[in-house]
Amino acid sequence: MSRLWVEKNKDGSWDAFSDDGAHIKFGHGSDRGVFSPGDLTKIALAGCAALSSEKAVESALGEGKGARIVVDGSYDPDNDAFTSYEEQIVIDATEAGLSEEDAKKLAERVRRHIESGCTVKHTYEHETPVRMSIDVRH
Repeated sequence: MSRLWVEKNKDGSWDAFSDDGAHIKFGHGSDRGVFSPGDLTKIALAGCAALSSEKAVESALGEGKGARIVVDGSYDPDNDAFTSYEEQIVIDATEAGLSEEDAKKLAERVRRHIESGCTVKHTYEHETPVRMSIDVRH
């Protein structure tokens, strides 16, 4: 895994970077055109499910096909935390002509792939300690 860091921009938004060149802009939830940190937790969950299910979907529907994954979260403002996430996975197989049985098998394969291969889902489902250190350079 590559090292990640964030830096603040002059306009108040933030940029996240990785050693391997990835980049994403984020900011406060009220800032237009940027993701909030809470949004990024949902994107991480949806992205992980998408990548985990990719092979199952492509093997059934063809290369380049994928699921649309929508994630929402229940937010508790008193504790400033999401208390649960709801993940909806939609696979458009209308052009594939799948039978009812084949559609059920695909749904089960996708479920198994996500449940076994999604690190983000595994992390969110367990209490995950976060250690923090602060270094004030002066």
